[in-house]
Amino acid sequence: MEAPVAGKGVTRDADFEAWLLVRQPALHRTAWALTGNPHDAADLLQTALAKVYLAWDRVSRADSIDSYARRVLVNEHTSLWRRAFKRREHSTYEVPDRGASDHYDEGTSRELWEFVQTLSPRQRAVVVLRYYEELSEAETAEVLGVSVGTVKSQCSRALATLRDRAPRSLAPQEDR
Repeated sequence: MEAPVAGKGVTRDADFEAWLLVRQPALHRTAWALTGNPHDAADLLQTALAKVYLAWDRVSRADSIDSYARRVLVNEHTSLWRRAFKRREHSTYEVPDRGASDHYDEGTSRELWEFVQTLSPRQRAVVVLRYYEELSEAETAEVLGVSVGTVKSQCSRALATLRDRAPRSLAPQEDR
């Protein structure tokens, strides 16, 4: 007797789960870099993953799953930022009575990433994708759905803004 053939949904779910197992930590770190805190990052990632899952059949055939997932993260973050109710909310890292460990820090300065959060959402997305995700200008442009020139100009403006507003504590050692 032959074994039953798995249904299309079973294969789809297994493929998505296998991809998710490998990519979820990196996507969460990207979401955290975009939002500035782990709680909003978790919400953003959950929403983005739901959208990726709904488009899985189309996206998985195009071999652009990671690019699509990053684009959904950035677009969803921009959409949330534009909503009026989000402008009234103010998240904070301050936890009463005890500190929290940042296991996603990976040696980068929390102060630096908090400073990056002061950029506009579009500039922050470019900085995160170029310098945190280490995507090329072309890859960043593809994820954001803009031209390479736009990525270059947004990145240049973002870096100039960061240099102008940088506190002394973030200056390189040789400049101090």
